Amino acid sequence: MTEPRVRGGEWAFAVVGLPLALLGGCYALAVLYAGTLLSLTVLGLPFVVVALLGARGVGALHRRLVGRLLGERVEEPAGLPRPAGMIARGRVVLTDPVAWRTLLYLVLRLPLGVLGFVAAVVLPLGSCWLIGFPLWGRLLEPGLRTAVWLEGASVVLGLALLSVAPFAVRASSGANRWLARLLLGPAHVQRRVRELETARAVLLAENTDRLRRLERDLHDGTQAQLVGLAITLSLAEDALAPESGPDVARLRTLVDRARGQTDDTIAELRRLARGIHPVALDGGLGEALPGLTATSAVPVTVRLDLRERPDHVVERAVYFCAAELLTNIAKHSGAHAADLAASTSGGRIRLVVRDDGCGGAALGVGTGLTGLAERLAAVDGALRIDSPPGGPTVITAELPTRL
Repeated sequence: MTEPRVRGGEWAFAVVGLPLALLGGCYALAVLYAGTLLSLTVLGLPFVVVALLGARGVGALHRRLVGRLLGERVEEPAGLPRPAGMIARGRVVLTDPVAWRTLLYLVLRLPLGVLGFVAAVVLPLGSCWLIGFPLWGRLLEPGLRTAVWLEGASVVLGLALLSVAPFAVRASSGANRWLARLLLGPAHVQRRVRELETARAVLLAENTDRLRRLERDLHDGTQAQLVGLAITLSLAEDALAPESGPDVARLRTLVDRARGQTDDTIAELRRLARGIHPVALDGGLGEALPGLTATSAVPVTVRLDLRERPDHVVERAVYFCAAELLTNIAKHSGAHAADLAASTSGGRIRLVVRDDGCGGAALGVGTGLTGLAERLAAVDGALRIDSPPGGPTVITAELPTRL
């Protein structure tokens, strides 16, 4: 059994956290006890309101402590709304789930703080006393002779307890991280609302950018091509009725030019329409994904198990996700082969793209994967990346089949 690597912050948290845990636990118990006693009096509700506001402040202190010493970043809950009127504001505080969850955290943090202090301080000190028990006995009482087996057992027990101390500190730190994540962050409903608001903002921004690009392409591309076609047709009309008769050679040249301009315009419109809704998706992902991989610069093996067809919005998100990932493989990975698998099960659709490239892909390294994760979040999806240096890279996108 190898000894875990315990950071200095974990030891510091176990030591410094004890007085804070004692103060926080006493605060929470006092609030609950006094609030219960005063609940039948006029002072009851105002006392609880003030105490809950104080609990929010104590929770912020513990979040900073957990983040600074344990390296666990706990998201800050949303602030309280401020309606008009004292009664309305008091009602908001009394129904604030963040403050009540903070009180519960302070109550549970008390025994964890005691256990952490025992693991970080009492256990090592006791181990040192047991290891040095033969020496202490001779120093304190020179004439006293203790049994050899007792001295040996004391040393062995001390060494055993000393070896257990890092594991105990690490376990205590893990429990504190879990408790902070569970109770000090936003409530599940608040976190969900915040995620949906962020996803909606990303989706609106993306749609706005797409509409602007479409407008620019139509104005600078398709519209200019149609103007050129109109000019060509006007010249052809002039060539039909000159004073000396129709100029057949010039007319043939203009008609050929108009045909070419028409083909270019149709191709441009098809390209723009493909960006709005891929024609390949008309037959579902079962037909679209093999067609997408067939155009990839890197050989791709396709494995599909699509027992149900998702919503059109989800299909479109999966299609563009696969297209973006295959493009990244061709541009950045240096891979020789890739694997694409898509399956549906339990109301979820999962897309897994794997390559044998150089690895190193991560959110925040570039804008591509970050933007892809944001677009998936807009349809309640998630992106997971496993890409150690040297590869292989495995990227998984998971979405609900129905929105």
